[in-house]
Amino acid sequence: MPLALLALAVGAFGIGTTEFVMMGLLPDVADDLHISVPTAGHLVSAYALGVVIGAPLLAAATARMSRRTVLMALMALFVAGNALSAFAPGYESLVAARFLSGLPHGAFFGVGAVVATTMVPPERKARSVSLMFLGLTVANIAGVPVATLMGQHLGWRATFLGVSAIGLAATASLFVLVPHDHTHASPSTGLRGELAALRSLPVWLALGTTVAGFGALFSAYSYVTPMLTDSAGFAEANVTLLLALFGVGATAGNLLGGRLADHSMRGTLFGGLGSLAAVLLLFPVLMASEGSAALAVALLGMAAFVTGSPLQLMVMEKASAAPSLASSANQAAFNLANAGGAWIGGLALAAGFGVTSPAVAGAGLAVLGLGVAGVARAVDRRDVPRAGRERVVASHLPEYSESFTH
Repeated sequence: MPLALLALAVGAFGIGTTEFVMMGLLPDVADDLHISVPTAGHLVSAYALGVVIGAPLLAAATARMSRRTVLMALMALFVAGNALSAFAPGYESLVAARFLSGLPHGAFFGVGAVVATTMVPPERKARSVSLMFLGLTVANIAGVPVATLMGQHLGWRATFLGVSAIGLAATASLFVLVPHDHTHASPSTGLRGELAALRSLPVWLALGTTVAGFGALFSAYSYVTPMLTDSAGFAEANVTLLLALFGVGATAGNLLGGRLADHSMRGTLFGGLGSLAAVLLLFPVLMASEGSAALAVALLGMAAFVTGSPLQLMVMEKASAAPSLASSANQAAFNLANAGGAWIGGLALAAGFGVTSPAVAGAGLAVLGLGVAGVARAVDRRDVPRAGRERVVASHLPEYSESFTH
């Protein structure tokens, strides 16, 4: 695999670290800024809002630029946002800095996925995307725990300075390792043309599958700590280690999904969503003891992230005229899934269905994702006869067959 994928993975590692570390630093930030923990929780929402807004807008606005330049500019914005977070004088300025930090998140993964697929043969596209996302999953194993410990011992501001340093390293890696000849965007028709590429049913079905599938994950994962302590009986001190197990499972699932999707993108997607539904349905049973609960956390990460690469590729293929914009929009959909899944899981808890009920609600979302993916497959099959007729015409006109098939 090209070394340029390492540069993308370093950027993904920094982004994954800053996205999830805030959850572990909320008590420290709240105490330092003299605010409540629920108020500090708005910092998580501010970052997610930045992702949702920035992903499609920045991807569309930079469509005519060299993708290498875009990636470095996005990482520079990431560095600036985290540095401003470290030096924020108060709560309001920290909210603004976290919003700024989230703006480049989706566009970086979106443009990065396009760059990754242009540097490998067609049969390795999914694997290349999974290697970029490897940085995100490894961040849950190493980046977030280390950054959290740094914040607890050196202060939360030191954490964001450390993340800024990772961003600088990623920028330098992109400059050195990403070659010019693989990064220039194709001619574009402008912002209107980019947005027009998203006006197709297959694109929206792919995005809908992302929202439902990863909504299933976050319905359970958002409340996994009380499940582990109240149901499985773990001490709170052990939860961080168990969450690292989730990262291990996510890393394994991401790599497995990349390999499998290169052979069968649809098959991997259906298999992943089905496995996710099964794992979530078993959560009430698996959370009854410590050993099976630890297994459940790892399986949750694996089943969810098997679907990451095929979902990213499917969105890009369905919007081939604007792959960077579509890929970035898929990252926005991922963050909508984060918010929506947590909300649905919270509804199950508020209704009094028990501490593991968010997982069962997540299983319902995974089944919904299977349904949306099934509709998308039916739409694709509807278009097959049309493509078949074009091939027949081309076979009778051999001298023009190349122009018809390309």
